[in-house]
Amino acid sequence: MRTVSDFLDYELIDAEGGERLERWKDIILIRPDPQIIWTGKRKDERWKNPHAIYHRSNSGGGYWENKKNVPDMWTVDYNDLTFCLKPMGFKHTGLFPEQAVNWKLATELIKNANRDISVLNLFGYTGAATVACLKAGARVTHIDASKGMVSWGKENAKASCVDDKSVRWLVDDCMKFVAREIRRGNKYDAIIMDPPSYGRGPSGEIWKLELQLGNLLKSVSQIMSDNPLFFFLNSYTGGLSPTILNYMVRQYFNVGKNDTLYTEEIGLKVTNRDITLPCGATTVWIKND
Repeated sequence: MRTVSDFLDYELIDAEGGERLERWKDIILIRPDPQIIWTGKRKDERWKNPHAIYHRSNSGGGYWENKKNVPDMWTVDYNDLTFCLKPMGFKHTGLFPEQAVNWKLATELIKNANRDISVLNLFGYTGAATVACLKAGARVTHIDASKGMVSWGKENAKASCVDDKSVRWLVDDCMKFVAREIRRGNKYDAIIMDPPSYGRGPSGEIWKLELQLGNLLKSVSQIMSDNPLFFFLNSYTGGLSPTILNYMVRQYFNVGKNDTLYTEEIGLKVTNRDITLPCGATTVWIKND
């Protein structure tokens, strides 16, 4: 499992009884996590006195109990990147800290490429990967269907002082965008994909990753450049094992025998326990010369 070791502004302090105890810089939050099915004694005093707790409703959704005047927005730093955090309606803060392993890897690959790199970030959310790639010197096209998330991505770019770099921020359906790029003949040296497990489109279309991943990968493979650098596929869908994800990338992409291809869980170490909390998996394909 690949784990984050250098994200000083984030800490998973403890995890038990279906909840995380987290530190985001100076803000302590308690949030639900369905994977934390074990119980134990909550010895850390911060369990009793967090800044905010997210309470899940039995009928779906939930709400934040703001106990210590948590600001509407605050920032955290990861190395030379700065991200804006906001308590969201469905327990999130706008950042997935376990993804720092992929921001770091993308940064290293882009900097070591010694050439101009174009990156496509599909399902780009609030733009953490986009900002990391911009900071490394790449040109980035960021796609997300949510106007609010794209606007948030622009805030993160400004906070990290890369809002003046070469980036396109597009509010669009990712599948439709890729189809248009195929017709246009546009291609990218690096592609990052973070598709949701389940969702609904603007016209009520149902998205299930297990059913549509194959078509998505087939389409995306057609807009990979003839001199690719890397491809990342993130998955939070429990029904898709790392082996299946690895096989599907190998099936649809031109993976050479000397290339690097692996799928591993990514996770967060729990400070108060000798465990690592799994947070999905990433398939990484790196084209080797």
